Order: sequence, then structure tokens, then C-alpha cells
Amino acid sequence: MGYLSIFVDESGDFGDYQSHSPYYILTLVFHDQDQNIEKELANLERELSYLNIKERVIHTEPLIRREETYSNWSPNERRNLFSKLYFFAIKVPILYKTIVVEKKSCSDELRLEARLSRELTRFAKDNLEMLQRYDKVILYYDNGQRTVTRLLNTVFSAVLSEYEMRRVMPKDYRLFQVADLICTIELIRKKLESRDLTNSERLIFHSRREFYKDFVRRLELKKI
Repeated sequence: MGYLSIFVDESGDFGDYQSHSPYYILTLVFHDQDQNIEKELANLERELSYLNIKERVIHTEPLIRREETYSNWSPNERRNLFSKLYFFAIKVPILYKTIVVEKKSCSDELRLEARLSRELTRFAKDNLEMLQRYDKVILYYDNGQRTVTRLLNTVFSAVLSEYEMRRVMPKDYRLFQVADLICTIELIRKKLESRDLTNSERLIFHSRREFYKDFVRRLELKKI
């Protein structure tokens, strides 16, 4: 039954717990390649052109922190761009799975890796029928962290006879950017629960109630 694309991105690192990096988040975005998204892609590109945005990559954490190409953008401009990618995400036919680990619960890198491996293996086994429905499963990852690449290969080689890993360039795939977006939304969600937003985050996401209304509820309908 055709091909299944899985776009993978992460937020966090495998270092020791630090107050500025309390979580490790791994997101997988699933897209059946038989479901055409050209219309949604064209709409997104048109809306970005209205904003005079020429960058091919929307990288949400630097966007929120006003870093890189976003250093001179106002809070409203940054929220507007974040919203454009969000509305694209809720319109396209995708599903997603996010694994969130509080790094305090893992005393070192090996325990964090083991926790992620267990969570990812459990998810793959619970959804084995869906994964095996396809003639081929293709995982897209930018190889940003070798541990993640190893985890993906270990888990998917154990449950699938036919899959492929491809190194992705973020500028080439909007759905990879959606995986990045979902990681950021999950991070902001966790930080709102602990009332731990930075000043940059507060400028864009004003309250927990507003954030859930604007960026969580509809997206959660696509969660596996």
C-alpha cells in the first residue's frame, strides 16, 4: 500500500540535566505519500510570500528567541510566522507521535537513551499493523544527533523488513519543519505547566489558556 514517510526531529540534548534544557523531546510526523499535499504547500508558500519571507526553513526555536534571521523581527511578526506553519500542520493529512522525557528522571545519557528506546519500541509495536500496511517506510532525519539515528535504526529494523533512512535537509521538506514545530509546541506546553517560560516566550505565547486554544487543541486531533 504505497509509501509512508516519517519525518523525525528532536528538541534537547543528551547532556546532563540543566535548568535551561529540562526536557528531551522526540517527534515523528507520519504522512501517507498517496495523500497529496500540493494544495496546502502552495497555500503556505503564497502566504509566506505575502510576508516577504524568502527563507526556506522556518526554525521555530530561533524564531521564538529572536535569533539568526529573526533578530530584527517584532513579537507579532514572529507569532504570525509561527502561526502560518501551525495552520499548515493542521490542514495537511498527517499524524504524529511525540515522546517527552523529563531529564531529571534520567541520571545520565545512557539512561536517557534507554528510556527513549523503550518508548519508541513500545510505540512501534503498538502501531505495527499500521506500519506494516505499507510497501515501504521511509524515515527522514537530518542526522543532527547520532544517538537518535542509532535509535531509529535499531527500533525500525526490529519491526520492519523494509524501511529506509534518508538524511534530510530541513529546507527541502515543510513536513520536517512541522516536526520541529511540534517539538517546540510540546516544549512550550511543558514549560507553561511549570510556569517556566522565558521572556521571549512570554512575548509570543501570552497565557496558558490562549496557547492551548490557539496552538494545542486542533493539533492534538492528529496525535497517535
